[in-house]
Amino acid sequence: MRLVIIGGTGVVGSKVVDEALVRGHEVTMVVRAPEGIIPRPNLRPVAGDAHVPGPLVELFRGHDASVGAFHPEGTSPDLYDEYLRVARATLSATKQAGVPRLLWVGGAGSLEVAPGVQLVDTPEFPRKFKAGALAARETLRLLQQEHEVDWVVLSPAIHVEEGPRTAIYRTGGDAPVYGAHHDSHISVQDLAVAVVDELERPRHHRHRFTVGY
Repeated sequence: MRLVIIGGTGVVGSKVVDEALVRGHEVTMVVRAPEGIIPRPNLRPVAGDAHVPGPLVELFRGHDASVGAFHPEGTSPDLYDEYLRVARATLSATKQAGVPRLLWVGGAGSLEVAPGVQLVDTPEFPRKFKAGALAARETLRLLQQEHEVDWVVLSPAIHVEEGPRTAIYRTGGDAPVYGAHHDSHISVQDLAVAVVDELERPRHHRHRFTVGY
């Protein structure tokens, strides 16, 4: 496949790029400074501003799927607005360029930990992650109103950490996938596996799913 990715230098996005390249896909990374990206076969870094949809259209054109793995720095004062600007720009460019598929890597905050109760709304949810979680939830709502693009949102487990690539995980819907000890976690490497698995063999269309061990 030919994939175009926003956020390909981030913690999750960089692992998605690695996983896609290992599987032989062609990856276009939209970055502000492509000259800083180490050259690799099938990797094409291009200069672009992920906040502005117009110029992104030509960069997106001709790809089989777009991937949004963007997440601004946690200390950014306008993190919520910045996240949503990039999400809207990615969706708009995907539609205008005729890219048939959009996979957005969302957050775990909008997962339901009890009937009608989302994780981000619980008292225990860390304040420093709240703006990003709320923006990810709003992005999910934005996409739920989209009926042209074949979109999917992948919410990770509650805890995502560096770890081994096992390529073994379980999928769920709007509630976290819990392990034997009622924990919800996945390695960032296996999250990337799940992203590329879904791109290669689409099983979810115009809804959100989650993964965990």
